[in-house]
Amino acid sequence: MYPALGPGMIGVELCLDECARLAAQVGFKGISVDVGAAAADPAAVRSALEVNKLAAASWGLPVEFRQDEERHREGLARLPELAKAAKQIGADRCSTWILPFSEVLTFEENFELHRKRLRECAEVLGEHGCRLGLEFVGTKTLRDGKPHEFIHTQEGMLELCEAIGTGNVGLLVDCFHWYTSHGGIDDIRKLSDALVVDVHINDGAEGRGPDEQIDNDRRLPGESGVIDLTAFLQGLKAIGYTGPVTPEPFSPKLGKMPAEEAIRTTAEALLGVWKAADV
Repeated sequence: MYPALGPGMIGVELCLDECARLAAQVGFKGISVDVGAAAADPAAVRSALEVNKLAAASWGLPVEFRQDEERHREGLARLPELAKAAKQIGADRCSTWILPFSEVLTFEENFELHRKRLRECAEVLGEHGCRLGLEFVGTKTLRDGKPHEFIHTQEGMLELCEAIGTGNVGLLVDCFHWYTSHGGIDDIRKLSDALVVDVHINDGAEGRGPDEQIDNDRRLPGESGVIDLTAFLQGLKAIGYTGPVTPEPFSPKLGKMPAEEAIRTTAEALLGVWKAADV
């Protein structure tokens, strides 16, 4: 596994050349890439990665499968072009998150909708050598008061992956949702590199237990010490995970920093817990 930068996850808006240069300077080994830009000019994207010795980390699934059929079909129609471009630059990991409730669909109806639509996406990705990671969202405060709960645990998401049945679907494991779903180190050790497509890392808010955490109020890795990131990273190492580990702190203070400072601060936080976990 390797430390990766997701510029958009920390509010940085710079061209790829500049982001890649800054990321490499502070110790990142990979970076998330806009596959739309890759489709427009794959040679330029490959060059930016190669010059800075960075791997292409995971990219977000560009299909709106959560809404009406027309919007789903529109995204699905463009997916082959984007998947082909992603593969050309070495970005063979695609991921997305799954909303842990529905306002209108029962669990069974929602499961079938996700199974069908995500299978269509996974089939296209598979044709271009890409995998799909699905993120379970464990935050209880998101589900409170909602009429229909949906998948919000690792076990439940693995059941959906199996039901999709294409062989190239696994998990996006976010330590915040691992923590808020009451996951433990044994849950990580049950997995394998083949089952983990992508990883996000952050920390929880101080003074809140797993059931009180708020989804968009997080901290930089190691900032609060709420989540046992040593156990989390060591668990990933134990299963031989080979993919990116990308900070997603939802930190307002990063958005107020100059881009170079925000990237450096994020790297220092991630590499600090990396060193502490001896991975």
